Amino acid sequence: MLRIVSLQLIATVVVGLIAALLGGWPAMFSAVLGGMCCVVPNGIMAVRLFAAAASGRANPATFFIWEFVKIALTLALLGATAWLYRDLNWLALVAGIIVALKSYIILIFRQ
Repeated sequence: MLRIVSLQLIATVVVGLIAALLGGWPAMFSAVLGGMCCVVPNGIMAVRLFAAAASGRANPATFFIWEFVKIALTLALLGATAWLYRDLNWLALVAGIIVALKSYIILIFRQ
């Protein structure tokens, strides 16, 4: 799962660079913030599930609780981004989110 999170981080940086070339600094920050709104909660969930598995307390309830926390944190981060970043480029933000969420497809095709 940590490979997926690191791949999401790399994909977020790449989409940020492409957004910078196409739309300037505000688009780059918007794309990176959009990707990070997905990467940070996924990373927290991965670490917590890894810790639960290492301690022997992993069960389906743990997964569903952390999945709920991940979704809530993603929505909170997106809301905070929309509220606090005044130069937000919505197209770049959505592109960053989509690329971060769909970057695991690269790992599927690598196998």
